Amino acid sequence: MIKYRLICKNCDLSFDSWFASSLEYDKLKKKNFLICHNCNSKKIEKNLMAPVLLNKSKNEKNLKFKDVEKKIKEYQKFIKNNFDYVGKNFAYEARSIHYDKKKKEKGIYGTASKEEIKELKEEGINVENIPWIEDKNN
Repeated sequence: MIKYRLICKNCDLSFDSWFASSLEYDKLKKKNFLICHNCNSKKIEKNLMAPVLLNKSKNEKNLKFKDVEKKIKEYQKFIKNNFDYVGKNFAYEARSIHYDKKKKEKGIYGTASKEEIKELKEEGINVENIPWIEDKNN
């Protein structure tokens, strides 16, 4: 995707628009599909754009990432304290509980492939995939 600043040569309106590629812009321009939404003119041209600098927002994104990471670790702690870990046997154990109607006092958690999760959901077994952050302190 590419974003261009466009200008209408008829009414001098300046606006941004997204295109799949620069070739896509050229194709639409050639076919006269670019139209000013203010005056309906087809006299649309690309205008100069200033580059976007990300210094401030990079720090904000880093803080947001830290907040998300903290929240995921809180969920992980809750899961570890309230669910039984079954490791790579998750799909087998989930089916055992679902089909054999095993009474489990706790839910389970573990690892499963995307294909196993898809199959479990197709069988009507309620599973959720959550992000997991490995503890680097061990």
